[in-house]
Order: sequence, then C-alpha cells, then structure tokens
Amino acid sequence: MGLPRPGMAGGDMTGFRWGVLGTGGIAGAFVRDLSLLPDTAIVAVGSRRQETADEFARAHGIPRALSTYQSLVSAEDVDAVYVATTHPAHHDAAMLAIEAGKAVLVEKPFTMDASEARSLVAAARHHGTFLMEAMWTRFLPHMIRLRELLAAGALGEVRSLVAEHGQWFPRDPSHRLFAPELGGGALLDLGIYPVSFASMVLGTPDRVTAVSDEAFTGVDATTSVVLQHSGGAHATLTTTLEAAGANRASVAGTEARVEIDPVWYAPTTMRLVARDGTVLEAFERREPPHEAKGLRHEAAEVARCVTEGRLESNVMPLDETVAIMATMDEIRRQAGLNSAR
Repeated sequence: MGLPRPGMAGGDMTGFRWGVLGTGGIAGAFVRDLSLLPDTAIVAVGSRRQETADEFARAHGIPRALSTYQSLVSAEDVDAVYVATTHPAHHDAAMLAIEAGKAVLVEKPFTMDASEARSLVAAARHHGTFLMEAMWTRFLPHMIRLRELLAAGALGEVRSLVAEHGQWFPRDPSHRLFAPELGGGALLDLGIYPVSFASMVLGTPDRVTAVSDEAFTGVDATTSVVLQHSGGAHATLTTTLEAAGANRASVAGTEARVEIDPVWYAPTTMRLVARDGTVLEAFERREPPHEAKGLRHEAAEVARCVTEGRLESNVMPLDETVAIMATMDEIRRQAGLNSAR
C-alpha cells in the first residue's frame, strides 16, 4: 500500500515521488539507497545540461531527464525535491523548489552560512512547504538508540563529547573539496557532521573556540573546535581532508558513556559503558546487517512528515539547522576562513 499523496484529500494512495536536483556522487548514492525504500519512486532528475541529466537518468533507471532546475521543480508528478548541487548552489536551488510549492530535502551543509539558512526557512514557512537539511546520520538506527539513552538519563549529566571526521583526498586543485569557489574545505563538507552531532546531543554552544590550517588552495585542510555549553559540557571536534582518521565518537556523562565505533556517522556499532568499565548495552547492526549507505532513512522521514502534513521534522528541526549554521559561521570567523556572508 502506498503513501497518501501530499495534498490529496481522502488518502488517495500512491507512491511518494522524488525529483533529484543535481547529478553528483551524493545524488547517485541517494538514488541507490532509495531503491530499498518501499512506496517510493524517483520520477525525474534535473541538471543544468541535458547531457548530464540523460547520463544520470540512464545510469539509475530514472524515467525523465530534465535540462533545467526550474523544469524539475515545476513537474506536477514530483512530491519532493532532493537538492544535491555543490554547496554554494544549495540556497538558490532550494528556493526554486520552495517557491514551486515542493517539499525540499537539502543536502548538508544546508547552506553556505546562517543568513542563507534563515532565508530558506523564512521562505518555506511563508509558502507552507516542508523543508529539511539532509543530515542523514540523525536517522540511523544507532543514533536513534543514542537519543533514547540520553532521554532516559542513562549517561547521567553529559560532560564530554568527542568526534572526528577525517578523510584523505589526493592534492587535486580541480576536486571540489579543494576548490574555494565550490565551497571546498574540510569544515563545510566533513566538519558539518561532528558539529551537527554535538548540536544533537548538547544543543547550541555558549562559547566557540576554533583553529585551522590551510590546504594548498587556501581552503581549510584541518579545523579543530571546542564548544562549551552551560552546565560544563565540552564538545571537542576535529575534521581534516588530509588524513584518514579513526572516525570514532564518544559521549561521556557522570554515570556512563557511549562509545561509537568507526565510522560513527554511518551505520555502525556502539556500546553503553558504566563508570567502572562494565558494558551495560551493546548496540549491534550486524544482525540483521544494515543494507546500503543509510540515506533512505532521511527520505523516509520526509515522506512521513509530508504525508502527516508536517512542515518540518522534529529530528532535524529548522531552527536547529539555522543555529548549526551560525556555529559554523563563528568557527569560520575565528579560524580565519572565508567570511560568512
């Protein structure tokens, strides 16, 4: 049985239909993951060039390939638009979809800065359309369990959060991560994961301290951050595009800690450990194994919210997305990176 079409009275049952805006690597991963989601279809892909759209559509079995973003967001059979452009194009592409009345899922980082984020949120609320940042990590099974443990007080009062996201990329000036004009650098592409994770656990910080070192193109290669919160909790975060890190994370409280195994921001295992080292709970993903990357969980959240008539997700709320972008702005300011607009 399919999902009720958004806006259709009487529960007309059809599948939830996506349009993909952009044809990069993350768009391909999204499409592949959605093949595992029932009652879901990708009906169109939009690009700035017909050749690119055609190639992507052929590769992924998508019925229609459109040569403009406007034609995608205007398509009547598209219920939600997934924005998967390069970072600097997120705002304008998402605004097109919002103004067309579509539900919108915007790849992370949501925008280049908090000002752009506020603009999108205001527009979505004005038009009465659903909007969410595609922080897919929040919807993974182990993250859901972590939030349950936190809500139950299993850790006591949280005092420390540690998370890193480190990957190695070859020194290629044409790669988007090294290209300033494409929003390159470790922080926006990789660092958004630990910053959002800290926000999920601890909320908005009271104080930000950040340092950074440049790559050969001037974007940040390695950025480290300490976030201080009322009550004494600290989040220590590091991101780099010059080294493959262990990519573990932990959250420690007065009663217990949670240790998340590599790769912490993808489907993985974790443990709840008491102060004396006793393992109180082991969260395993291997039985049954988690299929694919995990992007389908955020898509399922969009479909659920839209079907229920919600304009935002309580797991990734819009005000929190704006606050995260404001924290990112302050990190960039302190680290001497490109000034937030």
